[in-house]
Amino acid sequence: MAQDRVAAHKKSARRRGAWICFQDESGFSLLPAVRATWAPKGVTPTLRHRFSWKRLSMAGVLAYRSDRSGAAFVFQIKEGAYNTESLIEFLTALGRHFAGDAVTLIWDGLPSHRSKAMKAWIATQRMWLRVEQLPPYGYELNPIEMVWGNIKSTELANLCPDTIDEARAATETGLERVGTNYDLCFNFLDHTGLLL
Repeated sequence: MAQDRVAAHKKSARRRGAWICFQDESGFSLLPAVRATWAPKGVTPTLRHRFSWKRLSMAGVLAYRSDRSGAAFVFQIKEGAYNTESLIEFLTALGRHFAGDAVTLIWDGLPSHRSKAMKAWIATQRMWLRVEQLPPYGYELNPIEMVWGNIKSTELANLCPDTIDEARAATETGLERVGTNYDLCFNFLDHTGLLL
């Protein structure tokens, strides 16, 4: 059933010549993303970190042309959590990034995505933006979820930064790595099983 819902949105995007954009938010902090690692036999690796709840949030969009001729990755990092107002600012910047191209945005059911203020703003953006919601519990259909996992298992894996700026620098390095790797962006899409 979820495949049928997504398929209808793909057809609409294809008719409009729109970018198909998958959006999501995530976060990171000074607490390390603990991952399996190598160590000499008998020497258990120890992570020493600052126990701090300092946290930054990131929002991103993985965008694809329906004919697979192009991919793009757009992201933003900010202090604090995303809410309706900050997501509207992010989407406004996304519209500028695509310079008037049509966009079909696919995202989850986060309350900020469904708020009255967000719906009102989206209604004013119909000339370039269409928004579709993923099915409930359809996170495995969102390729950007794999971006967060990839960064947390590469640049942020077992990282014990002293400051939030060090964590931010490592995160930006990972986000830029993903954004410049055309094949990786399509691998994330292919992993979902969705076809454009």
